Amino acid sequence: MGGDRLVLDVMTNLPGGTLGFLIASMLLIFLLGFFLDFLQICFIVVPILAPIAAGMGVDLLWLAVLIAINLQTSFLTPPFGFSLFYLKAVAPKEIRIQHIYQGIIPFISIQVGTIVLLCLFPALITWLPDLMDRMQGL
Repeated sequence: MGGDRLVLDVMTNLPGGTLGFLIASMLLIFLLGFFLDFLQICFIVVPILAPIAAGMGVDLLWLAVLIAINLQTSFLTPPFGFSLFYLKAVAPKEIRIQHIYQGIIPFISIQVGTIVLLCLFPALITWLPDLMDRMQGL
């Protein structure tokens, strides 16, 4: 019905080209991570975004690592923060969910910083696979 073409047109015509696509993709995945589980996002969003990214020349290994870190970060953020509820379930009774929300702020900051760093320096992700490819003569 043309939905695939619509998504392709929207994502490839974003301002900023590949960077705009990357920012929009990461923002979408981050927001979906509030409400959906990892498998649901991987089965719904990744098959839509991966061909677009490949067509734009984005390294799919790099994109996969960014998605994984992004999902890990979104699972730590309210309103639903699945990981926070798991932590609350094993915490002592005197620890309230508000304490957990306050305690995760440094971790979220570190993970967002990591995502920015990996976006600025993709070789941090791809150097080892590239080295292995060169060693095997690929």
